[in-house]
Amino acid sequence: MEPIRILIADDDPGMRALLKGIVEKAEGYELAGVAENGEDLLALYEKERPQAVIMDVEMPGKTGVECAHVIQDKDPRCVLIFVTAHDKYMGDAFQVYAFDYLLKPFPVERALQTLSLAAQRISDMRARSAAGALPVRKGAGAKRAGRLMLRGREGVNFVDMEDILLVQREDRQTVIYAEEGKRYVTGDSLAEVEARLDPQVFFRSHKSYIINLDRVESVTPYGRWTYIVTLQGTDHDALITAEKFEELKEVFS
Repeated sequence: MEPIRILIADDDPGMRALLKGIVEKAEGYELAGVAENGEDLLALYEKERPQAVIMDVEMPGKTGVECAHVIQDKDPRCVLIFVTAHDKYMGDAFQVYAFDYLLKPFPVERALQTLSLAAQRISDMRARSAAGALPVRKGAGAKRAGRLMLRGREGVNFVDMEDILLVQREDRQTVIYAEEGKRYVTGDSLAEVEARLDPQVFFRSHKSYIINLDRVESVTPYGRWTYIVTLQGTDHDALITAEKFEELKEVFS
């Protein structure tokens, strides 16, 4: 199986060495780079595009939380693991949907356990597990008229709303995935697109995703506060927060 590429960022050389040793010991991981501060981390992330990042919360230049916001805007599914000597940042960490939060000094086995769980989540995502399917909601499948006009760099596109499967933020752009593998990129924000969609059909599951409720196939755990939503008709998954998942279950009840 393809290894999971991971970055490390911490301004403490001793902690960098410890984390490097943990990653090298963990199964299924490949170290993609090591950074000493937030700015170097973001530069490395842009170059390497890893599937996971372990980072300190307090770093020179940009904090770990600030870096997490940037990384999530580029790839919301990147696994974010924070390490810090202070538990006061825990709330900030989970606001950016951190996978885990390791409080220094932590046992090596605790970190290995976190990496093992993260590897399993990423493996499950890659395999697109079908476990945990939701029942069909009332009123699903009805045809809905309407077209969405999308402004892009190369002009204007029109897409039938009933064909839209997923809307997401991707590399600081809004991308729409539709039937027959079609993909549309627009300069409109996610909120601007959401305002023009039917709220009875489209659901804001996460700050970076809008899903078509009629196409929800399954929901599986991803992190402590996040789940993966698989959708019929597309290989692209979405994320849903724990709070939004509770709302989603009410829709299907």
